[in-house]
Amino acid sequence: MKNFLKLFLLLFPLLLLTSCFDILDKVNVKADGTGEYTIILNASKSKTRLASISKMETINGKKVPKKSEIENKINEAARIFKATPGISNVKTSMDFDNYIIKLSCNFKKIENINAGLEQLKAKNILGKMIPTQIYSQNLQKKLLTRNKVNTFKEDYDKMGKADKEIFNNARYTSVMQFENTVKSQTNSAYLLAPNKKAVKLEADILDLIFQKKQLQNTILFQ
Repeated sequence: MKNFLKLFLLLFPLLLLTSCFDILDKVNVKADGTGEYTIILNASKSKTRLASISKMETINGKKVPKKSEIENKINEAARIFKATPGISNVKTSMDFDNYIIKLSCNFKKIENINAGLEQLKAKNILGKMIPTQIYSQNLQKKLLTRNKVNTFKEDYDKMGKADKEIFNNARYTSVMQFENTVKSQTNSAYLLAPNKKAVKLEADILDLIFQKKQLQNTILFQ
């Protein structure tokens, strides 16, 4: 399950020590298939607790990472993304007062994000079990797909009670914005914006683990 979190948390280990954090996963896709990818990790609701934990060596038998270690991991992920063909303008920001971390980049095609994740896996930043083929797009057929990923329920079931508690209030939001107008989508859990140029899914991470909500969605454009 720690590896599952790495997909969303981009190696922000302190978030593993609190159950109150939000993840925003955002994609903005233009008509020609280019676009921008952003992930924001927000643990500001737990900043007082995290500030206290950051001064400790260990907690619940786990080593507490130092600020420099977190910065190094985030910067390493950014360097790998920068070296991925099709990805450019990689930016990171780290607010350790409020515990908010952001990584963003531009892509020539959305599959470049998949390639970047593959490179993170090749460098052992992501676990081997992490899915990387998250997005696909067919411009000719006017389709964009968010592919199905594993639930990792079996991994969750094997965790101890204390480790499971980190997911209790964790939230995940996916926002996909488009230059083209959406004609239809296969997952009604994604709310369609009034202008039909964006879809949004909000879920507890536990709902994703137990498949009460699904991430996969195929969007057809007009």
